[in-house]
Amino acid sequence: MRENGPVTSATRQPETPAATLPPRLIATDLDGTLLRDDKSVSERTVAALAAAEEAGIEVFFVTGRPARWMDVVSDHVHGHGLAICGNGAAVVDLHGGPGAHRFVKVRELARENALDAVRLLREAAPGTVFAVEQTYGFYQEPAYPKLHMETPDTLAPAEQLLAPDAPGAGEPVLKILAFHHELDPDAFLTVARRAVGDHATITRSSPSALLEISGPGVSKASTLELCCAERGISPEEVVAFGDMPNDVEMLTWAGTSYAMGNAHPAVIAAASGRTVANNEDGVAVVIEKILAERL
Repeated sequence: MRENGPVTSATRQPETPAATLPPRLIATDLDGTLLRDDKSVSERTVAALAAAEEAGIEVFFVTGRPARWMDVVSDHVHGHGLAICGNGAAVVDLHGGPGAHRFVKVRELARENALDAVRLLREAAPGTVFAVEQTYGFYQEPAYPKLHMETPDTLAPAEQLLAPDAPGAGEPVLKILAFHHELDPDAFLTVARRAVGDHATITRSSPSALLEISGPGVSKASTLELCCAERGISPEEVVAFGDMPNDVEMLTWAGTSYAMGNAHPAVIAAASGRTVANNEDGVAVVIEKILAERL
């Protein structure tokens, strides 16, 4: 889940990994990857996604976005209609359209783990402010900045938002968000991972110092692995695309993976290949090549 602008780097021509098995599934991040910086899906990309599905290759959107922000791609989910949201915290059927989605699988962040993460981060990085992302609700502390596309349901300290009697207490917590006004984003990530340890999984997808905190072991990669196992699809049959640190595990797990031309250095290091930037339809470029090689 990225907000407020792109992360940029020099554009390079696609670098193609050595072929493994013919792909059966394409897993692509959205912001900074499939979507252009204006959050649109280009006509070329729409055509490439449709052609992949027509060729029998499933396309999974794998994103840090919550389900209610999936309207940008709801017209392109094709047959299965499934997307992995919240960095792996939920598998969502988008067929109902915006506001009518169905949660197929939820991998929640236990409230006690969330409270541990809040406490440990307050100690390790004073000045950290928090928001709480649930299946249908969004809650934040008063000092948490307006980073997202909505008005929070409740303003209160994180400890109150995660209490047993909090608003939405019967609703699973998908992740908490931690923001710092002063720290460098990568430095904040390092500090947080060291402080929180195995209480939670911490990553980032924003150019600002905004961290995304999920349940232990929950990531795009681990949920994608579950979805693929249900379909009898091996890692070697998956092609993955991403641009930010929350994509690293997925790109490492997939048999073939591409960092976007605008990708974070950690993503470039993790991927087996590289394509052009999101604004140049880097995902479509690779899909077209895959399909051409199948002829």
